[in-house]
Amino acid sequence: MKTLITQYIEEIRNARIEDFKDKAAEVEQFRVRFLGRKGVMNELFEQFKALPNEQKKEMGIALNELKNAAMAKVEEFKNFVEEKMDTDGCHDLTMPADFAQRGSRHVLSVTMNEIAEIFARIGFTIEEGPEIEDDYHVFTALNFALDHPARDMQDTFFIEKEPNVNKPTDVLLRTHTSGVQVRVMERQKPPIRVIMPGRVFRNEAISARAHCIFHQVEGLYVDKKVTFADLKQTLLYFAKEMFGPDTQIRLRPSYFPFTEPSAEMDISCNICGGKGCNICKGTGWLEILGCGMVDPNVLDACGIDSKEYTGFAFGMGVERMAMLKYQIRDLRLYFENDLRFLHQFDNII
Repeated sequence: MKTLITQYIEEIRNARIEDFKDKAAEVEQFRVRFLGRKGVMNELFEQFKALPNEQKKEMGIALNELKNAAMAKVEEFKNFVEEKMDTDGCHDLTMPADFAQRGSRHVLSVTMNEIAEIFARIGFTIEEGPEIEDDYHVFTALNFALDHPARDMQDTFFIEKEPNVNKPTDVLLRTHTSGVQVRVMERQKPPIRVIMPGRVFRNEAISARAHCIFHQVEGLYVDKKVTFADLKQTLLYFAKEMFGPDTQIRLRPSYFPFTEPSAEMDISCNICGGKGCNICKGTGWLEILGCGMVDPNVLDACGIDSKEYTGFAFGMGVERMAMLKYQIRDLRLYFENDLRFLHQFDNII
């Protein structure tokens, strides 16, 4: 056995990479022959187990020498092949492939696009506006008086504060995309039918149900003889397209400074079918958005005659919609870039 080991060691030391024609493939064959699961080393170790105890020490030293020689030679060959590939600037097609992970859209982008496509089918166009806004477009033009308690509903990130009782000039990160509605009404005469997707900011503690950054899609329709019935039918159409044809809606009275009357809209729970579960807290309903008829004061502030025109507006959180549609339990997952979470949505178009 010792003679055989000596012969193998000699063979390994005399092996030359220059003698290999298909270098990468033959290096792998060389490795498998000596270090593979059914290679020389495993066979010799099986024979080693049957040796008398007095011979095991000497044979063990020889076997370790053979193993170290084989590992060193394989490493030498592999380094040569890698350096050769770098120098030649080519790829060895016999090497195992390392496929790059294919990218995909983020679940929030997918959800926002789906919302936009649904409203596009009924004539809504997309409008965008600045994320850094002024007090007038975010609050004052939307019927928030300077001392109105409704301002406390928004936890605002102020960038510059220049108090002026007559004309507030505070600069801030927008707390909702409603400022885009104001800008659209200021420059465009009715009929107006737009949605406003975008990112908004509020000074809130980050948790599973809240975040300081999130996304909204708001809608606005202004024309002659627009009624609350138009609002209801528009939102019913959206709910059925988004969550399925069996989806039901209900509207509950609410309050927003910029709409009157105002309502919160719920949909029948798409998890339990309205029977009651832990997601809907046993009620069978899930809240998804706020809406209402545009307050006449808002129309007048934007230069639109409230005696001639009426309109409705609505707003929804994109994160909320994605949570309901894809049963996501924690808002923080959207922003943590955890590939285990993101790859769950690779097949969503």
